[in-house]
Amino acid sequence: MIEVPISGNSNWRNALKNHELPLSVKNDPLLLECLEAITSGGYVDVEKGVKLFESPNISGISALANLIKKSRFGNYVYFNDNLHVNTTNICVLACRFCAFRKGPRHNDAYALSVDEYLHRIEPFSQIIDEVHSVGGLHPDWTVSYYEELYKAAKKTYPNIHIKSLTAVEVKHIASRSGISVKETLSRLKLAGLDSLPGGGAEILVDSVRDRICRGKESSDEYLKIHEIAHGLGIKTNCTMLFGTVETVRERAIHLSRLRHQQDLSNGFQCFVPYPFLPDKTRLPEAQLASMNEIIRVIAISRIMLDNIPHIKAYRMNIGSHVASIALNSGADDIDGTVNHEEIMHEAGSSARLDSDSDELARLIEDIDSVPVKRNTTYSDFTQYKRKPDGGGQSLPVAQLA
Repeated sequence: MIEVPISGNSNWRNALKNHELPLSVKNDPLLLECLEAITSGGYVDVEKGVKLFESPNISGISALANLIKKSRFGNYVYFNDNLHVNTTNICVLACRFCAFRKGPRHNDAYALSVDEYLHRIEPFSQIIDEVHSVGGLHPDWTVSYYEELYKAAKKTYPNIHIKSLTAVEVKHIASRSGISVKETLSRLKLAGLDSLPGGGAEILVDSVRDRICRGKESSDEYLKIHEIAHGLGIKTNCTMLFGTVETVRERAIHLSRLRHQQDLSNGFQCFVPYPFLPDKTRLPEAQLASMNEIIRVIAISRIMLDNIPHIKAYRMNIGSHVASIALNSGADDIDGTVNHEEIMHEAGSSARLDSDSDELARLIEDIDSVPVKRNTTYSDFTQYKRKPDGGGQSLPVAQLA
């Protein structure tokens, strides 16, 4: 048995060498090549990534990803207590895959005032440690709105981490304010912004972006904005939306570009892959991902992204059942309690929003893993013990309706 600290094993490559290989890995030359590349301090490149996506040996791919995960994190699975509050659904863009966006005159359009934002947090303020806030590209908001928002949130809820803004939001705010991205992020960090969630990467191949989200930031801009954030000491996540119009090679290129950026700026703490959900969108040609394909993407992500520590099975998108399988296929994180979420649910997600920490812990324990409550930046960890009756307090989700 390899002992792994609760925060993870920095010597995981050597630990990986000592694991007994299942036959599904041992008898597959491609997986052995990938294993050799990883244990020797190298990485799995685009060409091998394409072969992994095309391989029929999904059980072996999942098994290798699980070995890597166990070498790094043992049987620990991480989560936190968080809340999603979307600032606005009004957006100057109209990405073809997005079911959340509304025009300013739409009956369901909204834009939260600072007081409304604080009001949405208040019912959960004693049970969460993170608020996750992204939104549309509002035509009128400048950096001043967000400075006021974050300052008020930090003053009212000083112990809650603010994870907010996708790269394209940062670009839009900088443009509307007539200042650079670096100045924008510097001012927002000073106001209380703690980290970026990483959304909006979609596929980091511009020909794909032109088809599904024309007008958003380019692939290079997405990476550069995150690099600037990393340089300012702002940790970020990174993402991939798959199952639209991309090829498997373009998926592999996406993963390779993230890996290369991590070598340069070393600020990505978690990778979040999620499949396209088709309801209410204008992308009829989308190649929807099956459950097997979701697991394959998560497993290959673990194999290719050797320098990004955490891989998230994003329960709000893939559901608890698939997330539990993903946790045995390379993922080590299941996100959090969430409590309220709009973007994925507008697109068709049916994941529950009333799960408390005990229920997430039970999901983790059901796959013979150990639940660990973490903070947003993966710098504080506590093994979570469920209440003796196995039940938790119901969360006030309805108050956000």
